[in-house]
Amino acid sequence: MTDQLHPELHPELDPGLRRRLELLGEEGWEIWARFDREVREHRWHSFVPAEYGRILDALVPLRAPGRRFLEWGSATGVIAIMADLLGFDACGIELDPSLVRMAEDLARRHGSRARFAAGSFLPTGYVYRPKGDDGRLGTVGVGESGYLKLGLPLEEFEVVYGYPWTGEESLMHDLMRRYGSPDAILLLHRVSGEVEAFRGGRRLGGDGGTPQADRGASRLHR
Repeated sequence: MTDQLHPELHPELDPGLRRRLELLGEEGWEIWARFDREVREHRWHSFVPAEYGRILDALVPLRAPGRRFLEWGSATGVIAIMADLLGFDACGIELDPSLVRMAEDLARRHGSRARFAAGSFLPTGYVYRPKGDDGRLGTVGVGESGYLKLGLPLEEFEVVYGYPWTGEESLMHDLMRRYGSPDAILLLHRVSGEVEAFRGGRRLGGDGGTPQADRGASRLHR
């Protein structure tokens, strides 16, 4: 059964926009099912879709016209397109060129201006040196920097989203500390399903600064 984005979920959004987001989520899951069947059943791939409803809940209170949004590892582009439809100036960086092509096609079908770059979300010259000297990158691949193709450095983005595998959170915090704007918000989708927001390396608390990730979370994800 297809998950629905019910009108009462975000009444502050225009009904037409809510419908566009609903259709985007439905097609995103259809694309994932096909990718899982045609690719992941035959070989391991790091792409696992996020819980789109939780990301929507996190993005709605952060939206502002033209606010720059970046998705690390944008895969099929659903989240970056969602951000664009909400009014962000949205970009995604994805290492797998075949997924970038899927994202670009999806954006065209949904009338989105989200931009995608094939490459790594690691800036040129970046070396991960965590405490303990274990600099392995986990599932994060290396390649030509996607920022070069976008023509924007990491510090130009005001909201950055990532869905790290376990153990990769510290790398993403390190990237923001070294290359991001100190005023930027980093949204991390935890494997538990929670979406946490950080600014300057500190978790935003429950005083209105944290995007609330639980309300209606089941509407866009399975």
